[in-house]
Amino acid sequence: MPHRNRVTPAGDLITTPYRGTMYGNRGVLHNDDLVIVRRHQVRRWLVCVLEFRGRRRKILQPRRYTELFFHDEAVALAAGHRPCAECRHGDYQAFRAAWTTGLGLPQPPSADSMDLVLHSERGLVDGVRMTHKALPEELPDGVFIRWRNGYWLVHGRKLHRWTPAGYAEREDLVGGPVDVLTPLSTVVALQAGYRPIADLPEGATAG
Repeated sequence: MPHRNRVTPAGDLITTPYRGTMYGNRGVLHNDDLVIVRRHQVRRWLVCVLEFRGRRRKILQPRRYTELFFHDEAVALAAGHRPCAECRHGDYQAFRAAWTTGLGLPQPPSADSMDLVLHSERGLVDGVRMTHKALPEELPDGVFIRWRNGYWLVHGRKLHRWTPAGYAEREDLVGGPVDVLTPLSTVVALQAGYRPIADLPEGATAG
């Protein structure tokens, strides 16, 4: 039976039979009856690989962190997560370096510093996920926008609609400002060169 532990680009948790390609957590979100009772417990929202050093976990153990799953890293970043410093150490360092360059910082930030910023950028306003405005043609690959009552990935100068099963139809970039889901600081890191994993169908970015 599927659990409510699949993450949307807006950071919401849904129940779906479709499996993700990446894994992460944001603390203990479920109770002893395996019911999700909170959106997050901690500020440290991570995105990890599915396999690391042969470790195995039983899903949704009482009083242990809730295992979350994402279609790909682009979804996880849009939701407000960042690369894990342990199982994805190289990606974490690349993300941190791009964050430093993009924001013009004098030195690389600590994980806690990044988590504090991300926590302020991925919140809810009246129950709706915060967004910021941008022109689609100015957004780097890997960013998600909210458009036509759905979530769309910017990639290859196209928009790709996210579904729990994967990416569906593809559209040309829309004109005018759009609502961007990916936190602003993460967008800046992508503009500075960080390349998130996007699990698009083969040929999906062709013109």
